[in-house]
Amino acid sequence: MRDIITIPFNSEESLIIACDNSGAIGMKQQDSVHVPYETVAYYSFRVAVMECIAAGAKPISVILHNFCGNEPWEELLQGIKKGLRELGLKGVSITGSTESNFPLLQSAVGLIVIGRKSTGKKKEFPFSDKVRFAVIGLPLVGNEVMDQTDDIAPLSVFYEISHVNNMMIWPVGSKGILAELNQIYPHERFNQEMVITSVDVGKSSGPSTCFIVVYYVNQEENVRRIAGRFFHPLQIKRR
Repeated sequence: MRDIITIPFNSEESLIIACDNSGAIGMKQQDSVHVPYETVAYYSFRVAVMECIAAGAKPISVILHNFCGNEPWEELLQGIKKGLRELGLKGVSITGSTESNFPLLQSAVGLIVIGRKSTGKKKEFPFSDKVRFAVIGLPLVGNEVMDQTDDIAPLSVFYEISHVNNMMIWPVGSKGILAELNQIYPHERFNQEMVITSVDVGKSSGPSTCFIVVYYVNQEENVRRIAGRFFHPLQIKRR
């Protein structure tokens, strides 16, 4: 199950709503991780928009909840716009609100992405010998996100793969790759010993610095071509 809400509004389309939040990350003295507010908004947007796109939706609006004060507002907007540029998305409306009455000791941001999805048959990828897996990017968290930017799966790569037919993309969150695999196949109950890969499958991926691709055997060359050096094969041993 994706971290989204699906709201049908006619016989042909649904709204997909995805969200993310961050706390104690920013430029306040008591923040745990000190980064510019543009970076805070960019990565929060990244998480929500990847969830939205992975669910098959086209993003149409972004809502920003700012608890960092009035001054960072424009910088936060720039972070969202940076993500939109990387995805090549235009015409996406941005709105939001700032808590300006009471200052917080630490930074906090909430972000919602709303997308529109055409009603269609759900993609099914039964676990079998015909299915292959890969991790694109590496799982990173905290200061690693700033120190290892070259290991983060680009939004442009994610977006291109999302438009290839008969593939499933699945952003990896704070619970790690193994937890996401068990979300994809909830009846299989994979454990760490069953997963063969060079990537740490138990580590948090923070702001979705990597994602899983599920595809058929004959598609591997195309996945490798699009992902380039971010491609990490993953094999699951059958019971």
